[in-house]
Amino acid sequence: MEYIAVLAPSVVVGLIFWFAMKSIFNADKSERQAEARAQEEANLKNQGPAPEGPAAK
Repeated sequence: MEYIAVLAPSVVVGLIFWFAMKSIFNADKSERQAEARAQEEANLKNQGPAPEGPAAK
C-alpha cells in the first residue's frame, strides 16, 4: 500500500502534464490548419479571375 502512496503523486502529475501537452499540440495543429486555409484563400483572391479568350491559351 505504501508503494501506491509514493507513486500516486508522480502518476497524477504525469497525467496532468500529458493532458496539458496534448491540448497544446491539438491547439497548434488547429492553428496551423486555419493558417493554411487563410493562406489558400488569400492566394486564390490574389490570383484573380481566369483569363478568357484566344490569348489565354
